[in-house]
Amino acid sequence: METPQDRTDDLRANEAHPSIGDWATCAADPQYRAAVLDLLGALAYGELSAFERLAEDAKLAPTLEDKAALAGMAAAEFHHYRQLHDRLDEVGADPTEAMQPFAEPLDSFHRMTAPADWPEGLVKAYVGDSIASDFYREVAVRLDDDTRDLVLRVMADTGHAEFAVEKVREAIAADPRIGGRLALWGRRLMGEALSQAQRVVAERDALSNLLIGGVEVRGFDLVEVGKMFNRITEAHTRRMAALGLAS
Repeated sequence: METPQDRTDDLRANEAHPSIGDWATCAADPQYRAAVLDLLGALAYGELSAFERLAEDAKLAPTLEDKAALAGMAAAEFHHYRQLHDRLDEVGADPTEAMQPFAEPLDSFHRMTAPADWPEGLVKAYVGDSIASDFYREVAVRLDDDTRDLVLRVMADTGHAEFAVEKVREAIAADPRIGGRLALWGRRLMGEALSQAQRVVAERDALSNLLIGGVEVRGFDLVEVGKMFNRITEAHTRRMAALGLAS
């Protein structure tokens, strides 16, 4: 769910982290290759889940126009999934095997955060997916050029950000009482998303090493990890404010 602020942040991050080389050069390190395959597998399953969820959320849409809008966004998410699937296949990885370790954690997150109605579904799509997007963009700036470009490309907004903000604000204007409930919902989404992200990283050694700088490329150190989560939290606060909700 990329916003103009996200694009500005990406440009600044790219300037701060110069190229580490192309995929062929970096993938000669087996640990780096394993970490990137994990990253692409997680992202691919996330995009496939986003497609399924948007298609399901369309059933909650109050109008035919809204239903059609979500269907178009779902199609865009599936296109992103195909790009990641094809890239995994291109570099000699089995896409299904790459995605499998991330299916249960992501499915668990979605089970625990199933929206009760149309406004909750919009908040989840905007806020929940954006937390994941922020994380992937943070990682992308420290990846090889080919992988970085792919990750940033599939993180591009499908149009859902502007749509969600408009519709949530309309819903609150029509019934101000739901604002408090949606604010609490946004906080819950933030907590569950960070919890699942920490679980995945803890269970995947290669990905964890990439985040804390164990791979012999420009990675994160522990201080940087803390700063990263602070930036993700700050972005969440901005998005909640855009919805007219307290974070």
